[in-house]
Amino acid sequence: MSRLISYPILFLLLVFIVPSLVHLGVWAMKDRPSRWNHADWSSAGILAKKPDVDEAAVYVMSARTGGLKGAFASHSWLVIKTPGVARYDRYEVVGWGTPVRKNAYDADARWYSNNPRIEQQITGDAARRLIPQIEQAVASYRWRNPGDYTIWPGPNSNTFVASVIRAVPDFRAETPSTAVGRDYPADGRWIGRTGDGSWFASLGGYAGVVLGADHGLELNFLGLVAGFNPKRLEIKVPSFGSFRLT
Repeated sequence: MSRLISYPILFLLLVFIVPSLVHLGVWAMKDRPSRWNHADWSSAGILAKKPDVDEAAVYVMSARTGGLKGAFASHSWLVIKTPGVARYDRYEVVGWGTPVRKNAYDADARWYSNNPRIEQQITGDAARRLIPQIEQAVASYRWRNPGDYTIWPGPNSNTFVASVIRAVPDFRAETPSTAVGRDYPADGRWIGRTGDGSWFASLGGYAGVVLGADHGLELNFLGLVAGFNPKRLEIKVPSFGSFRLT
C-alpha cells in the first residue's frame, strides 16, 4: 500500500514540482520591476505599426506575467486585424475592474516588462472567416463581470483565450503550456472534446488530461502542464514551456 502511494507522489515531484522549482530559481535571478507602475508596458515592435488596411489576421499572443508568478505562468491575449481598418484590436481579461478589456494596451505591448511572443498567426481568407466568430465568442464569454476573475485555478486571462479558441470550431490554435488557467472548465464541462477533436478531462482546473492528434498527451497538475506531442516532436516541461526536439 505504501508503494501505491509513494509512486504517484514521486511522479508528481519529478515531473511537476522539481522542474518548477528549478525554473523558479532561474527566474528569481533575473532583474524585474519591483512594482507594476515601474514596469514597461510599451509596444515591443513585433507587429507592424501601420498594418495594411485590407489585411485580415488573427494572433494568439502571450508574455510572462509579473513578479514571482512569472516563473510559472504566462498571460495570453488575442489580437485581430479586421479588413477595412488600419488598426489592431486586442482582447484580453485582467484581474481588476471589469475583466474583459479591448485595446487597453498596444496590440504587442510588453507585459510587466516581459516581451510578448506570437503563439499562433492566421492570415488571409482563413482569418476573414474566423474574425466574426471570434468576436462573437468574446462577446459571449461567461466570466465578464467584476469579481468573476480568479487568479488560480481560474477563470483568469488564460481561461478567456482558451475558451474563445474552443468556442470557434475552425480556430486551430492553443495558448502556451505556461498559460496557467487554460484548462479551467469555463463552460462547465469537466470532460469532452476540443475543437480539434482532442479529448479532455478536468478536475475543476486543479488537475486534468488532454489527449489527441494535435495536442499529443498533456497532463495538468495545479495548473502546471507536462506533455509530449509526437506530431510536432515537442515536449512540454512545467514552468519552462514547450521545446521542439528538432
